[in-house]
Amino acid sequence: MILQDKTMPDMPVLSKSNLSKSVPAIQIENVHKHFGDLHALNGIDLTILQGEFFALLGPNGAGKSTLINILAGLLKATQGKVSVMGHDVVSDYQAARMALGVVPQELVFDPFFNVREMLRFQAGYFGRGRENDAWIDEVIGNLGLTDKAHTNMRKLSGGMKRRALIAQALVHKPPVIVLDEPTAGVDVELRQILWEFIKKLNGEGHTIILTTHYLEEAETLCQRVAMMKQGKVIALDTTANLLSKLPGKNLRLTLGNAALPTTLLPMLKSGENGIFTLALTELSQVEFALSELRVANIAVEDMQLLEADLEDVFMSLVGEKSARKKQAGEKVESV
Repeated sequence: MILQDKTMPDMPVLSKSNLSKSVPAIQIENVHKHFGDLHALNGIDLTILQGEFFALLGPNGAGKSTLINILAGLLKATQGKVSVMGHDVVSDYQAARMALGVVPQELVFDPFFNVREMLRFQAGYFGRGRENDAWIDEVIGNLGLTDKAHTNMRKLSGGMKRRALIAQALVHKPPVIVLDEPTAGVDVELRQILWEFIKKLNGEGHTIILTTHYLEEAETLCQRVAMMKQGKVIALDTTANLLSKLPGKNLRLTLGNAALPTTLLPMLKSGENGIFTLALTELSQVEFALSELRVANIAVEDMQLLEADLEDVFMSLVGEKSARKKQAGEKVESV
């Protein structure tokens, strides 16, 4: 697929061989954003290279959506500079918008058109005409929308609407794609279809920026991760380096119908349906856990010693329970 189009002469052709030499896909310099007394973004500095698969993580209220809205031109930074593919989002906003495709969290769609019509209209906003139909067909096919192409947007299920919104963000072939919680509340099939297509686009040179509360997605897909808290970037590194900084391990125990002894509750990371995960800071705690289970006369049906994952890193830095954690079988509030 060709990433440079005649209607976008300023867009550089991306290739894996020239990523380090090209301008950054995203450049964010000392960005602040105030909403009255609220300091939503507090001095964000971030450089994302062309071709990266990059994760932007943080609890609700960390400032992720505010930063994305500034990238997309929906908000203006109080202070600082933001550029997309070398184009300032304020002074060179048209080129910056051409270079960016954003998949929002909200299901926002035009109720008067079918899927194909909606995508053609969206492409038209970026100066694309009938010559773009082949790309529209490719996007529709890769997102599993072929049999829904002539269905009115109002009649689509929630999952199909989500696919159509992803297609809408891709319809003008943007070199930079922002996915803001793209798999929130969707089924496994859509996740698999979406990630296969997005990985294909990334392999062809597109820059992908992902925000998600499903941290295993970020761990599997992304080369680098930035973690935000209270409007600041508190960690920025490769996924491998972030994982290496957390020496602890997890002990997963299957106990059937038995409850976890109260002496082990301080170590409890999650627990559901008789399967408990304990956070270990040192290996000697394995023997302590097994000893406490023997004292309580609880049989261990299965036991696994697991390496720390990105969720553990996130928890150690952010210090809040994630939406997907459960403690002793009880749901916890999402972050």
